[in-house]
Amino acid sequence: MSSHQSPALQFSNVHYTIDDIAILHNVSGCFPKGKITALVGPSGAGKTTLLKLCNGLLSPTSGSICVNSQPIDQFEPPQLRRHIGMVLQNSPMLKGSVYDNLALPFRLKGEQLTKEEAVNLLEQTGLQRSFLEADALNLSGGQRQKVSIARTLGNQSSVLLLDEITSSLDRTSVQEIETLILRLNKDNGTSVIWITHNLEQAMRVSDYLWVMMNGQVVETGDPSLLDSPANEQVAKFVKGEQS
Repeated sequence: MSSHQSPALQFSNVHYTIDDIAILHNVSGCFPKGKITALVGPSGAGKTTLLKLCNGLLSPTSGSICVNSQPIDQFEPPQLRRHIGMVLQNSPMLKGSVYDNLALPFRLKGEQLTKEEAVNLLEQTGLQRSFLEADALNLSGGQRQKVSIARTLGNQSSVLLLDEITSSLDRTSVQEIETLILRLNKDNGTSVIWITHNLEQAMRVSDYLWVMMNGQVVETGDPSLLDSPANEQVAKFVKGEQS
């Protein structure tokens, strides 16, 4: 990250251990504000654990995490999760209509989502008004992901955490989701941290890149680093010798 970019999140010497097993080791680095950072690396590298640390689903064993220069433990969990939204690979839908699913975060805050506000959320993700009363359990994979993103947008999150959100989608749905995230980033200045196993996708969508291996950050920088990695482990990973 260049010196003139301020961080949306900053990790300083973060360790995470569970049952005496070290999952993350001495993770330090910044996710630049208003940019899309792709998080890549082999399975078991610690990527999802790191993402859960970003919105307080997990707490570091040691080290510190700052959100907009404020220590993460100074946020109340509901406040933090409104500020930092998360969309998972298999986005769960509640029984009921799409509107019911969009309204859930508002009900949890004791607020009401109007139908027009719900339509606006849908339209931001490229879904039409007619989806509002559709049965959420009957949506296609791509539609489900869009509703999940719309539901997260209801919190007006300034940071979006995305965990393999296109890995099970067809090519058209992948393109639609990528276009949506790029537009949200451009129009709203949303900071995005996107875990993807697809290195071509990482190159397409990201402004910045983190490569993780064995619970450590081994390279960061411009996505073009995947063309000629300085780290031997990363070079093997890019060539498919390490998965």
